Amino acid sequence: MTQERPNVLIILTDDQGYGDMSCHGHPVLRTPNIDRLHDESVRLTDFHVAPMCAPTRGEIMSGVHCLRNGAMATSLARHLLKPELPTMADLLAADGYATGIFGKWHLGDSYPYRPMDRGFQEAIYHHGFGLAGADAYWENDYLNPHYRHNGVLEHAEGYCTDFWFDSAMAWMAEQHEQGRPFLCYIPTNVPHFPMWVDDVYKEEFAAYGGTPSGFFGMIVELDENLARLEKFLRENDLRDNTILIFMTDNGHAGGALDVYNAHMRGGKCSRYDGGHRVPCFIRWPGGDMLPPGDLSTPTQATDILPMLLELCGIDAPEGAAFDGESLAPLLRGEPHELDDRMFVVQYFQNSIGKDDASVIWKQWRLVFGNELYDIHRDRGAGARRLGRAPGGGRRYARFLRAVVGRARAGDPRLQPPDRRLGAPGSGDAHQLRVGECPLRRRRQCASGQRRGRRQGGAVEHPGRPGGRIRNRAAPLAAGIGTGPHGGGSDLSRRLRHA
Repeated sequence: MTQERPNVLIILTDDQGYGDMSCHGHPVLRTPNIDRLHDESVRLTDFHVAPMCAPTRGEIMSGVHCLRNGAMATSLARHLLKPELPTMADLLAADGYATGIFGKWHLGDSYPYRPMDRGFQEAIYHHGFGLAGADAYWENDYLNPHYRHNGVLEHAEGYCTDFWFDSAMAWMAEQHEQGRPFLCYIPTNVPHFPMWVDDVYKEEFAAYGGTPSGFFGMIVELDENLARLEKFLRENDLRDNTILIFMTDNGHAGGALDVYNAHMRGGKCSRYDGGHRVPCFIRWPGGDMLPPGDLSTPTQATDILPMLLELCGIDAPEGAAFDGESLAPLLRGEPHELDDRMFVVQYFQNSIGKDDASVIWKQWRLVFGNELYDIHRDRGAGARRLGRAPGGGRRYARFLRAVVGRARAGDPRLQPPDRRLGAPGSGDAHQLRVGECPLRRRRQCASGQRRGRRQGGAVEHPGRPGGRIRNRAAPLAAGIGTGPHGGGSDLSRRLRHA
């Protein structure tokens, strides 16, 4: 059967930084298939995500900033995407697309947060951050792993990355035979720790130590799967009419920043570019797009959903309040206003403050509210005085104050948090809002940098029973539309019949 609407295929790797591929200059890694995709794609060379994985995933799925969509951290119920937000899968399923996920979800493991509750009709995934997490099957492994199939525990054969790709390709072939356009989402759990991969992939990197050798080895193994995927797309006549997006979820976390980091400062968790500037390749051979090449306009993860809706000819739901903007005009070479846009990279893991962020405008970065950088002159972020930027650094400070001020003034799209599960007046009983961590300890992230610069909360009466946490910097969350819709599958049906 002939299909006119494009398919969508998103590959999201885990903890692979901008520099962790040979096409970006890595001196050790050889990634010929990622490099080939790079050469065939429009490349967003100044593309930004959240500095940690779950916040990035929520922004991709919802088009809403992580501080507003609920998935602002990786645990403690702050990784749960608000149920009333329609996801990418909800919106495409409502327009007749088949939807499938194969790999790491990390936006909730219980109803109504599971992928099949959020619009995915086929869900082959694992719980939590990875196959070896606390909630995984006992002694689970990357080889022959246990996983979930539409919520049911099952057992796979082979290496995890191979299994995700095998399952995705079999499912895509089935949809193609039925003449259905599809959204296929392959968020791999590699090269995130633990660094488990066959020794044959680690041998050439042994001189760099155990963690880097496993990290590099997993990338090499992943690269082989891209070759298999390309062969599959060609043989099934899917290549030309498939929008393929390759990106990663945050900066480098493989213990090898000193080997290569594309001349950037910081890795995963960092507010500097090394924590959130990642590769983003977009290929659509049969579509109306510019020829392969670099686009240096600053772009962000929340742009992906509105862009795909426009490219697929799907109307956004009434009342949609995306924080991103469609990149379709940019990809087509049409007039746009993205070059002068200012946006904020921020998330909330262990602590948060108004200035625990990076404000991005053109080549300028305002980090922590008082460090201003021109990345065109110094990608490694050598500090410059605030007043040296065009218009003065105060423009950034005003913008950041306006974002925070809008929340404090009670923007109707923003809902105040409640730190008690199912508290009276908190709205949905399943919206858990955990207060700021009161522990006065500094935690290290994979890049070796501290995750937060200040404590986000304090116990008012330490040592007394019933002491409560005093909020200092409330996390923000927002919804699209007028009220909760329950699970994503119900929302898909409502959208489809609207």
